[in-house]
Amino acid sequence: MGTPLGAPIGTGLAELIGRADARGLAAAGLACLDRCLPLLASADRATEVLRPVWAAVARGDGAAWGTALAKVRAELGDGDAGGTAGTAGAAGAGALVRGMLAGAPADWAEGPLRAWAGECSGAALAVHEHYDAKPGIGLLRAGELRRQQAVLESTAHGPTGLRRARELSAEGGRVLRAVVARRARTA
Repeated sequence: MGTPLGAPIGTGLAELIGRADARGLAAAGLACLDRCLPLLASADRATEVLRPVWAAVARGDGAAWGTALAKVRAELGDGDAGGTAGTAGAAGAGALVRGMLAGAPADWAEGPLRAWAGECSGAALAVHEHYDAKPGIGLLRAGELRRQQAVLESTAHGPTGLRRARELSAEGGRVLRAVVARRARTA
């Protein structure tokens, strides 16, 4: 499975993506986007803007999914000054996040959702690796990999697993925001 937006994903993660249904795939991609969205928008705005997309995933509503994604794209555009990215490297990480949003398929179908989930996985891992203190598999990237696997495992249990997926996304977003803020203070 290719991940043109970012770093290659692990075999176990690729297997989980390969077995996921449409709802799990949408949740996996959305969770990656959700955790990385603080690079484009403030924490409050990021949470609020994705709420209708999460609701569409919970209902398995393809029409609402496409409509909600279009609204998010219109609202966030090319990012905003409210984000926390501030360096040239951070701009590249922000571009990966914008790519995740732009690549989200409007169609609720397993094929496009599977490709998007794989691309989002790789992009999110690359974003976390960019901010990691240690190159390669540092603590930040390793934590992101664990969250991605936990999201896919949770969503395999159907709609009830979405609450856990959202909790993991919120936790991951807080971690990334803290790391980015700390790096900005020391730069």
